[in-house]
Amino acid sequence: MRRRLLALVCVSASLLSGCGLMSQDGGSERRTVTVWLMKDSASQDFLGRFTEEFEREHPDLDLDIRIQEWTGIGDKVQAALKADGTDGPDVIEVGNTQVPQYAEGGRLHDLTLESMRDWGIREWLPGLAEPGQWLSQQFGIPWYAANRVVIYRKDLFEKAGITRPPHTREEWLTATEQLDSGGDQGIYLAGQDWYTLSGFIWDEGGELARQDGGVWTGALDSEAALRGMDFYRELQALGDGPLDADEEHPPQAGVFARGQVAQIVAVPGLAQSIVRENPGLKGKLGFFPVPGKSADKPGAVFTGGSDLVVPRNTDTRDGALAVVDALAGAKWNTDLARTMNYVPNKTTLAKAVADEEGVAAMAAGAAQGRATPGTPTWGAVEADNPIKEYMTKVLTGADAKTEARKASARITEQLDLDAR
Repeated sequence: MRRRLLALVCVSASLLSGCGLMSQDGGSERRTVTVWLMKDSASQDFLGRFTEEFEREHPDLDLDIRIQEWTGIGDKVQAALKADGTDGPDVIEVGNTQVPQYAEGGRLHDLTLESMRDWGIREWLPGLAEPGQWLSQQFGIPWYAANRVVIYRKDLFEKAGITRPPHTREEWLTATEQLDSGGDQGIYLAGQDWYTLSGFIWDEGGELARQDGGVWTGALDSEAALRGMDFYRELQALGDGPLDADEEHPPQAGVFARGQVAQIVAVPGLAQSIVRENPGLKGKLGFFPVPGKSADKPGAVFTGGSDLVVPRNTDTRDGALAVVDALAGAKWNTDLARTMNYVPNKTTLAKAVADEEGVAAMAAGAAQGRATPGTPTWGAVEADNPIKEYMTKVLTGADAKTEARKASARITEQLDLDAR
């Protein structure tokens, strides 16, 4: 057990200037809880306020929050999980889809009991909660979420006579067709934006891959998945997005900023980049959730974000659970969402961000959020990414069913090879 009589409290040299010495509390020894958080996940102000209150409410615990870079974090976390735990992290922030690869091998604490008994598992956003599971046990505790919405030009909508954002897919196609005229693109949608395609596939009841008897197989060739691809093809054709590139090649914020684009599908925070590049668009941007098949709920979207995990080799499990309880609890989770423009981890907390248009649209979509297939081997699929090649072939005229079968076979092969 790590113990110290005088504790040096540093939330991060890069985030908080200066560290203070903490004296003994009534002569009792204090324990340190080491927390790894990712760069830019939380502001300096938030971390300072959280640390001060947490240590006040837990007089036997000191927080040592260490900020990590995303680059190379996978190998660093795996090394920490395999170490003896004497100076490693007690709580780690991980990407929501990364949880299975860390849980495999029994190196994380199973938090199913605490999730059901204390932390309101039934209220969590599914796009954070589901990928936090491994073999039906909860290892990742949802912290915050971010997902795509439609960012649109209010002035171009008005010019086209569109008085309100669309609420259904059919309304969206109709509106986008109206907007795609007079030199304006109805929508800029890159041909390989597979995260956006995933939402359309999920809306139709399809999957990227399916599990049967513990075996994963590609599922792009199902009738439901093909319907999702067909909708993507219709929508993408109402603009001039590249057929053989994703949304970052070129960055769609820059394309949108140059004008003559009515809509893009992106996280709301991208609007700040757009306005920085083109200040003339200030006040002209709006947001709405990606429409669904019916008006009663938005469309499915890929939910990104972070979960909190507790390594099995921690030597202060109770302290680690106290940190997770606080960070994922209503008070601090709401505070984080307001501070960083995130979606809170529970559907019941969506009202906390209702006064911010972009975040409110994101929160509405997050209620229908999903994540990529919950297998530790999915990363290998993304590295090769046959989905992108499949999309380009369909958009350039190839038979969708034939190409879907080929892509599904490649996904199956990659998952099988990587699982051996």
